Amino acid sequence: MPVFFTTGAASARGFGLFGLLLQPALWSWGHNGSGQLGLNNTTGYSSPKQVGALTRWSTVAAGGDHSLAIRTDGTLWSWGLNSGGQLGLGNTTYYSSPKQVGALTTWSKVAAGRRHSLALKTDGTLWSWGYNGVGPLGLGNTTSFSSPKQVGALTTWSKVAAGQYSSLALKTDGTLWSWGNNGSGRLGLGNVTNYYSPMQVGALTTWSTVAAGGSFSLALKTDGTLWSWGRNSAGQLGLGSITSYSSPMQVGALTTWSTVAAGFYNSLAIRTDGTLWSWGQGASGQLGLGNVTNYSSPKQVGALTTWSTVAAGSYFSLALKTDGTLWSWGLGYNGQLGLGNTTSFSSPKQVGALITWSKVAAGKRSSLALKTT
Repeated sequence: MPVFFTTGAASARGFGLFGLLLQPALWSWGHNGSGQLGLNNTTGYSSPKQVGALTRWSTVAAGGDHSLAIRTDGTLWSWGLNSGGQLGLGNTTYYSSPKQVGALTTWSKVAAGRRHSLALKTDGTLWSWGYNGVGPLGLGNTTSFSSPKQVGALTTWSKVAAGQYSSLALKTDGTLWSWGNNGSGRLGLGNVTNYYSPMQVGALTTWSTVAAGGSFSLALKTDGTLWSWGRNSAGQLGLGSITSYSSPMQVGALTTWSTVAAGFYNSLAIRTDGTLWSWGQGASGQLGLGNVTNYSSPKQVGALTTWSTVAAGSYFSLALKTDGTLWSWGLGYNGQLGLGNTTSFSSPKQVGALITWSKVAAGKRSSLALKTT
């Protein structure tokens, strides 16, 4: 649900003339009951719609029913559901169009959880806001905040991921940290205790990527190995069983994993050879394997070697190929596949014919994407 996922941001200041020529526009589709599509209404759409006229968006994140984005000028924007203050606007008002969060121009990365948000600034500081009943904000308490609050005083945070009331983050030294809801052991700390401040997961300094799912987590190490922990009721950990684990477990023996995404009960990953793999719950076709079967070990999606990016939502999936095309599959009831209908598909389907898509984010029932103009 990721339902709730994060993508990296790039500053226009580092792009030079090339950056000025690239002006990514923001597009959205799917369920829009809380205004999470940013289209100034609450109407759902089954095909991509451009969000306003602004361009030069650099990164997007889709949460439970709220959305976050950063522009190339380093400004942070939010819209959609705001019951827990997850928009960071100092209130709990819903907004159906993007609203700027403060006036700072130093935001670099963002992650949207079920009802909370995380972000990094260019100085390496970590910030959080939204619902905090089980501590996903990492502030040492269970008080919710509707404006960004700094998590500790460190300036060494490098990546963040927000799940269902839980959070994950990496530091520049390669250590992995987690906090918040620890049901099913999703924090990877060897127990099921909730923590209100960041806790280090083991002692390793070789973590490179993290992804937070509904109640489980995925991570990559610098050696290309894939690890998982947390709830495993549908085989979403990829370990060949449905046994849950509260500490990281290696998925197979391969050292060629490059990208991961965690959905509600399913997982997606890309290997360095460009192949796409999936596992976990397949009841809505979200694994892309042409059926609705659950799998507890990674299965290759087709035979193509041109996949570049994946995003896992609640019961649906999105992906980009190296040619800039956008693909989707899984539950389509709310139009979240962007295919112009509400049909579910168990195999990847191309969204339109464009070859200029650059980033994607999958939320609970909605989708966001950037494409160059």
